[in-house]
Amino acid sequence: MTIPSYWKQASRELAQRDSVLRRLIKIHSGMAMRSRGDAFMTLARSIVGQQISLKAADTVWQKMLSAVPAISAKHIAGADSAKLRNCGLSSNKVLYLQHLAQHFVNGSLNVADWKRLDDDELIAELTQVKGIGRWTAEMFLIFYMMRPDVLPLDDIGLQRAMSMHYNKNRPLSKLKMRAIAIDWTPWRTVATWYLWRSLDPIPVEY
Repeated sequence: MTIPSYWKQASRELAQRDSVLRRLIKIHSGMAMRSRGDAFMTLARSIVGQQISLKAADTVWQKMLSAVPAISAKHIAGADSAKLRNCGLSSNKVLYLQHLAQHFVNGSLNVADWKRLDDDELIAELTQVKGIGRWTAEMFLIFYMMRPDVLPLDDIGLQRAMSMHYNKNRPLSKLKMRAIAIDWTPWRTVATWYLWRSLDPIPVEY
């Protein structure tokens, strides 16, 4: 799996600017975010992970790996819906996965075009697909496109980590989260990843 080329520079600059991140970067020294390098798989994993814990999402994913020959657009598009539901997916998530798979199979999603789009343009394109909201699109920007400056304000893990480290475990508004993260620009993706790691020693990967 691929590590972002900017990771060392980003970690160094974030450690200089933010004392919380300095400590987390030191604890997780030598570790980095990795991309699986598969656009469909990243989006599929993000859909599976919507509104459930990482552990629960991984359990469902492992069952899917046993239920279908491969996690690919072709195999998910042609999979029996009941078989997918038996993996622990809701009916809606089965619908979303198969809808996404059809977009890849028929070519209505063109991955080759996405590099020229900025973050907001790509989020707008992805969220046209049923079942892909802003959070799922942001996970794609982080884990497949490896964009360096994504701040997923709707992510429960980021909300928990920021409230813990920056507000004594009290909830933070999105406005306040955004204000704290100003100092992290242009490396908000990297800051987010380290904050996730403070909650779970297992690297977050989609």
